[in-house]
Amino acid sequence: MQLHAPLPPDRTVEQVWNHYQVEKALAARLKAADREGRRAIYATMYTELFAQVPDHPRLTRRSSEALTRAANFIKYQLVKPFLTPETVFVEIGPGDCRFAAEMAGRVRQVIGIDISDQSGQQPQLPANFRLVVYDGYHLELSEVADVVFSDQLVEHLHPDDVQLHFELMRRLLRPGGRYVFRTPHAYDGPHDVSRYFADEPEGFHLKEWTYGELAALLGRLGYTRLEGLFRIKGRYFRLPLAAFTAVEQIARWLPRPARKTLAYWLIREIALAAQK
Repeated sequence: MQLHAPLPPDRTVEQVWNHYQVEKALAARLKAADREGRRAIYATMYTELFAQVPDHPRLTRRSSEALTRAANFIKYQLVKPFLTPETVFVEIGPGDCRFAAEMAGRVRQVIGIDISDQSGQQPQLPANFRLVVYDGYHLELSEVADVVFSDQLVEHLHPDDVQLHFELMRRLLRPGGRYVFRTPHAYDGPHDVSRYFADEPEGFHLKEWTYGELAALLGRLGYTRLEGLFRIKGRYFRLPLAAFTAVEQIARWLPRPARKTLAYWLIREIALAAQK
């Protein structure tokens, strides 16, 4: 087999190949399923993945306090400009809930919303935190949040479910609230385990996006002010969305290697704040 990217130093080619095959098979099931089928798969896909890929990087990160602190620092820098001590903060897909628990000490209330309880062996969670488990489609909550946040989530959604996701997030927000999220940029991809063996995402990244695509969708759904967030040395700076879409307009005409290089330096990730 020909590798498309250098392997991580802590994993063998056999481990990464197994991860790729398991994730690709689960993703194929998800892509082929109707909405009811996807709902069932969403509820168990990560349990199946972790059982068959015990060396998965997410599990490795959970066991490392240093990696967890570094990841949480970046997330906090992303949402920090939008927080006050009175904020009600909702995290979509909180995973092990470590970041949500950390945020509980900075805001009035934190709500985690996920398709399964992955909090694992967490110590007792803060009193102002609660976890809501849902099926990926139906939420009873409405206008409860000042800030909704997700990190590396949108790329995992089936393309047929993306519009509903953004509709649900908008419904969660109070007027003037913001959905702040981060997702890999398509021009620098693929970003899932496919990166080692393919030129397009074939694993759990069902679609990787561009700023232009997301801006058009969010505008249609009634989000108003859209801001791009650009990271420099771990800090995020707000920039007009036009700065990012202009780079995309240039990059889209370049050959793939040049487009990938430009995206790596300027738009390797999408970080957006969308206001209700």
